[in-house]
Amino acid sequence: MDNKQITDLKDFLNQKVEQYNTPDFIANDPICIPHSFTSKQDIEIMGFFASIFAWGQRKTIINKCKELALRMDNSPHDFITNHKDSDLKVLLEFKHRTFNDTDLLYCIHFMKQHYAKYESLEDAFVSMPDMSAEEALNHFESYFFSLPEAPHRTRKHIPSPHRQSACKRLNMYLRWMVRDDNKGVDFGIWKQLKPKDLICPLDLHVERTAHMLGLLQRDKADWKAAIELTENLRLLDINDPAKYDFALFGISIEEKCLIDRSIRI
Repeated sequence: MDNKQITDLKDFLNQKVEQYNTPDFIANDPICIPHSFTSKQDIEIMGFFASIFAWGQRKTIINKCKELALRMDNSPHDFITNHKDSDLKVLLEFKHRTFNDTDLLYCIHFMKQHYAKYESLEDAFVSMPDMSAEEALNHFESYFFSLPEAPHRTRKHIPSPHRQSACKRLNMYLRWMVRDDNKGVDFGIWKQLKPKDLICPLDLHVERTAHMLGLLQRDKADWKAAIELTENLRLLDINDPAKYDFALFGISIEEKCLIDRSIRI
């Protein structure tokens, strides 16, 4: 791999990170939902739902998240930890694409059980020191479905690396919670995982730009592809590879993939 090409690509993508990793990015992205809250628990709860809902049009995703927050009186942590069974009727008939009220009620049930023992959802992902993102995602899936009431249908909304999923939405969620660069977009409220351990979210936009730049060769958008992309991004920044999510996504959305092919690696 040519060092000059790597340097040129790093300079190009760093410039794009600076362009897109700004508060201007927030308003039209699902991350605006957790930014509507101030407490750590409300941020991580609504960040979780915003990431899980994140397929389809961004405007629709944002509107469905706002609807859910309103059903919980815009106090999700208080609602989850203190609701009575009769309060749950306000969640009935909620639906976003294939996510329905059965899935939602289980998420609420899981979170209530979790918050009875832990202060943060971070502990649902990280069970021991120095876990990798892959270990954290596998642990979360196992823990999330450990309750006897877990519906089988909800499993499609909580992927994991051991099922070979790219875990696009959960990797995005981890980026939101873990990265802390003082740019005003990602929150950095979780400290057990480190930015260097994050895996770049691999959605259709990121995948398309990564292929065009030579950062990704694998055709199937699975966990191996997410690892391949992230390993190449670590050549550009070993301590914060997931920051390039801003650049790869932003180029595809805003610039229609008009990329100078001379900077391919």
